[in-house]
Amino acid sequence: MERKVLNTLVFSVFAVLFFTSSASSQYQTLVVNTLPSSATLSWPESESLTGESVSESTTSLSVHLSHVDALSSFSDASPADLFNLRLQRDSLRVQSITSLAAVSTGRNASKRTPRSAGGFSGAVISGLSQGSGEYFMRLGVGTPATNVYMVLDTGSDVVWLQCSPCKACYNQSDVIFDPKKSKTFATVPCGSRLCRRLDDSSECVTRRSKTCLYQVSYGDGSFTEGDFSTETLTFHGARVDHVPLGCGHDNEGLFVGAAGLLGLGRGGLSFPSQTKNRYNGKFSYCLVDRTSSGSSSKPPSTIVFGNDAVPKTSVFTPLLTNPKLDTFYYLQLLGISVGGSRVPGVSESQFKLDATGNGGVIIDSGTSVTRLTQSAYVALRDAFRLGATKLKRAPSYSLFDTCFDLSGMTTVKVPTVVFHFGGGEVSLPASNYLIPVNTEGRFCFAFAGTMGSLSIIGNIQQQGFRVAYDLVGSRVGFLSRAC
Repeated sequence: MERKVLNTLVFSVFAVLFFTSSASSQYQTLVVNTLPSSATLSWPESESLTGESVSESTTSLSVHLSHVDALSSFSDASPADLFNLRLQRDSLRVQSITSLAAVSTGRNASKRTPRSAGGFSGAVISGLSQGSGEYFMRLGVGTPATNVYMVLDTGSDVVWLQCSPCKACYNQSDVIFDPKKSKTFATVPCGSRLCRRLDDSSECVTRRSKTCLYQVSYGDGSFTEGDFSTETLTFHGARVDHVPLGCGHDNEGLFVGAAGLLGLGRGGLSFPSQTKNRYNGKFSYCLVDRTSSGSSSKPPSTIVFGNDAVPKTSVFTPLLTNPKLDTFYYLQLLGISVGGSRVPGVSESQFKLDATGNGGVIIDSGTSVTRLTQSAYVALRDAFRLGATKLKRAPSYSLFDTCFDLSGMTTVKVPTVVFHFGGGEVSLPASNYLIPVNTEGRFCFAFAGTMGSLSIIGNIQQQGFRVAYDLVGSRVGFLSRAC
């Protein structure tokens, strides 16, 4: 009996030390804010991106991130329609990631499928209005700089943008970059060391090209190909020279108005890896409410590169290494709690990354809704339903099978959901897992199941946290209410 009491005390102390917020609380309050009936967001005013080069001794740089809800192609769509488009694109995103993980078995995926000490910060813009779960930032390319919006993507490596002349280019919101007008643009020679780092470097040899060629393909059928090059990027007054990037002349896919993609993955050609000597392999982002552009009362989303990107008070969990795939950020998820109690049907074994590179849990900025292996999801869902019996049930919606009718209510009590990671635990705000799906007061549990073995933590669950990536320290940190 005494031993049992002692064990309980030890567990209690452990919980207090590692919960980012009061995980012992069984319930928390959700403020009932439905989707707006009309679009209220717009592209933010352009930031000044030009400026002198930041000293190499600068420790960090920060850029504001704002939500986007008004690209011309969808300017007349309602928030509900945009939300449905977002879910459709989210499904394609998950298919793409799952496909990439699947083909990686047996060899390094970066060689299987082309993909994609100072610091700075920049603005992050939500792709909500475009039906996209992705976030964007404004940056300058070339000298003089051409200002463009680029997708931020922790699930890919290669940095690329559309370039003229275009063999085929999708519609983007900005003028297409013309490398002939930039003083700092330079193609990479075929056979050079940098070219050989590409997965498909043999292409230039096969085509007998003097210029290094690249090709990036995604699981949803999107692709980009063109000349591999180096160029200067400008972030809110900070210049980063000689960044390896793809200058795409043939680009097809659902890139929702952005000029290209800033790869933030873990692989060798990603922006954090390429600038590791300058920014110490550290970056973080903080994503505010996905329906907000930021205001005086609600700060905007931001991305930070450099030492200041990783707050020391964060809850850290170690990064796991997939021997078959170097792009994704794998975390050790041990379990999940609902209403102050561990869900018995959710265990570490369901999230194991095995020696062949199968399974595991990744954290991804471009996926909206968290996907869990089916057995874990069902257990989590049932536990949440049991704790929410006082809420009026509503019909399913799209991929969500657990929804509630909260019409006419201003606040409700909902069971607390906590992620138990190796090294610490993260308690989610109620708005990060019970979200509005229409203007009539229907809210749904923002998790879904997947028949595959790979689980993905999406950006709805990351909202409001500063999520810090430390490539050198091989860890990811979470700090709540840090935007």
